[in-house]
Amino acid sequence: MSDGSSPSVIVRAVWFVFIGSWLSGVWLSLAWFLNLTIIGTPLGLKMINKVPWIVSLKSRTMEVGGDGTNSKEQVSLPIRAVYFVFVGWWVSGLWMAVAWIVSVTIIGLPLAIGMYSKLPAIVSLYRY
Repeated sequence: MSDGSSPSVIVRAVWFVFIGSWLSGVWLSLAWFLNLTIIGTPLGLKMINKVPWIVSLKSRTMEVGGDGTNSKEQVSLPIRAVYFVFVGWWVSGLWMAVAWIVSVTIIGLPLAIGMYSKLPAIVSLYRY
């Protein structure tokens, strides 16, 4: 059953087979490369947040507070930055590669979608 913000399962499956399977590999590679640069990191992080949509047109849901921002408590930005520099950039590369390989098996697609959903936390401890 559709939640109203994502296309039907059939449309999402067709998208994955013809577009999402190969586009996600290109998208993830570009996002990870951008994360290696200081200037490209903001765009790379935004691209990572869009991965579930690129793979299967799955929309991401976020708990929104009264002020219109993410209502989940976040780790402080300085700690997230240190984590990204020493851990997030390389662990995310491994995580993305495994998720993409699992996704192209089609049987592993549900696991891969879950892995992609966790990617912002792997890269920078961001919580959705």
